[in-house]
Amino acid sequence: MSFVRIWVHAVWATKKREPYLAKKSVRYALFKHIRENAKKKEIHLDNLNGWVDHCHATFSLSKDLSIKKTMQLIKGESSSWINKSKLLPYHFNWAVGYYAVSVSEDKMQGVKNYVMNQEEHHSRVSFEEECQQFIKRYGFTSMLGDENFNTQE
Repeated sequence: MSFVRIWVHAVWATKKREPYLAKKSVRYALFKHIRENAKKKEIHLDNLNGWVDHCHATFSLSKDLSIKKTMQLIKGESSSWINKSKLLPYHFNWAVGYYAVSVSEDKMQGVKNYVMNQEEHHSRVSFEEECQQFIKRYGFTSMLGDENFNTQE
């Protein structure tokens, strides 16, 4: 038997960073659905939260799923579900890309706290500022201007 524990912190945005998730009821219904779907797909989702135009998640990679496949399962299914459920009066899409970094076991509690406090965090810091912090902290050359992070999948 294989044992795998590789923690990932992922962030993904709505198409064109539209504030599709501005209503808490929509955001919370979506998060609930993503959690339920992750469980069905055997995605080890630890933490999920977000703000009006993006989501954060921490998950442990499965021995059978890559980051790419995990993100496809989360994003693709959830956008389909939100449109079928008619939670919004318009068509919903996620941006194509995402951000993902590994998290060491000893840093997980801090990342969990950060993810769970998104509402408070974004009362002080915009998503653009947050992206700039990620770019600087993790050495990404671009994220804000990347069409894959800002357009429809």
